[in-house]
Amino acid sequence: MRPAIFPLLPDPGCLLVLLVSWLFNPTRSEITSLDSGNIDDILNNADVALVNFYADWCRFSQMLHPIFEEASNVIKEEYPDKNQVVFARVDCDQHSDIAQRYRISKYPTLKLFRNGMMMKREYRGQRSVTAIADYIRQQKSNPIREVQDLEEISSLDRSRRNIVGYFEQKDSDNYRTFERVANILHDDCVFLSAFGAISKAERFSGDNVIYKPPGENAPDMVYLGSLTNFDLIYAWTQDKCVPLVREITFENGEELTEEGLPFLILFHMKDDLESLEKFQQEVARQLISEKGTINFLHADCDKFRHPLLHIQKTPADCPVIAIDSFRHMYVFPDFSDLSVPGKLKQFVLDLHSGKLHREFHHGPDPTDVAPGQPIQDLASSPPESSFQKLAPSEHRYTLLREKDEL
Repeated sequence: MRPAIFPLLPDPGCLLVLLVSWLFNPTRSEITSLDSGNIDDILNNADVALVNFYADWCRFSQMLHPIFEEASNVIKEEYPDKNQVVFARVDCDQHSDIAQRYRISKYPTLKLFRNGMMMKREYRGQRSVTAIADYIRQQKSNPIREVQDLEEISSLDRSRRNIVGYFEQKDSDNYRTFERVANILHDDCVFLSAFGAISKAERFSGDNVIYKPPGENAPDMVYLGSLTNFDLIYAWTQDKCVPLVREITFENGEELTEEGLPFLILFHMKDDLESLEKFQQEVARQLISEKGTINFLHADCDKFRHPLLHIQKTPADCPVIAIDSFRHMYVFPDFSDLSVPGKLKQFVLDLHSGKLHREFHHGPDPTDVAPGQPIQDLASSPPESSFQKLAPSEHRYTLLREKDEL
């Protein structure tokens, strides 16, 4: 497995210049300091807000201050309206209630907000003026592609999750709600729209939103609720755009690890979609009640060879199912048992009960030993967690706590 790659820290020379500039020109930038009295009003009225959660004693926070302020200066020139883009900060020592509200576990943490709603994905890119400014420009770009001919819809990339809106007018409450949803979920789905005469054939009962799932033969799904009810259409779209079983990559590994839930992972070859489909079906059938207690993931066997080696497997053994609890890794005995009713669920329940951990250290539980068979204490050393290495690094953040996992 390739080592986790973390963005490089700024060049020391450039950083020194920025630090000196920041010390002698402290009022140049318009960074808004947030507290419990103004945070809701400021964030709710900002189209886009990037908030730096920091502590003055944290060296990484100190290094970020001048960079963050210079990025704010750059963006303010491009978006002068104070509500278009807001750069803000929270001193987490002074406002621990806000830090707890947003579950800050490391300094500095850069979180993105849209009209007061915190985005799930925080900024984890390079800490440079250019990178942060480019990130904001990307967030301000239109997340919806307007189609000029319905033939474009028939030639969509069906390996992606597509949400298509058909509207009579762009200047309408229906479209504005659709646009808000797209701004939040554009990393998870492709959003497209058509208007007027172009969309007329798809608007036989009024404005319409359709989900086109991955797969050439997968049937479309139509949104049947109110198009002006943001909460309703957002919940429907999120359900379609964020799959129950997500792919883990080197790019999103830190984010997934920081969610703090153990991983149930299917390792499969990239082209082995049949095994992935079986895994998705069984997770939906057996484990939907466990959502929120464990992350359901799939990984490319070739890219994640190192975790496979930890459990004494190679890509040739794929498909392989395993749990990474962030302390140890446990292997599901046989992929062919996946469809045995309750087998996969019991594997997960055994993690939560501590049974997997006990059996790795002491052999089978007494209740699992056949009558008359002697009970033996079979000490063993379960493989250590592999994906824990993708967690936020102490070379980039000040970590506030460590989680105790089974």
